[in-house]
Amino acid sequence: MVKKSNKNVRSGFTLIEMTIVLFIISLLIMIVIPNLANQRNHAQTIHTSAMKSMVKAQVDAYQSQHPNNDHISYEALAKDGYLTAKQVAQAKKAGIKISKSDGK
Repeated sequence: MVKKSNKNVRSGFTLIEMTIVLFIISLLIMIVIPNLANQRNHAQTIHTSAMKSMVKAQVDAYQSQHPNNDHISYEALAKDGYLTAKQVAQAKKAGIKISKSDGK
């Protein structure tokens, strides 16, 4: 014969345990989310700076190959293979302008 135990077998979590876990998770989220936003802004700043440097280098290369051409545009750079269409789109999206004086 099998004896039945009078002990209450508890399964699952209590309300207090669940509350503590949710509190800890919410604290971690409050710490992580602002850091992610800052990292994204920092990455965007670095990307824009790199795009400016790359466009300037390609404009300089274009000028050395076409010294008499004063009209330099993204379309001319893309047509002659100095920039890809994707690079042109990214540079325009970043607001990088090409001026006659400094090639930037």
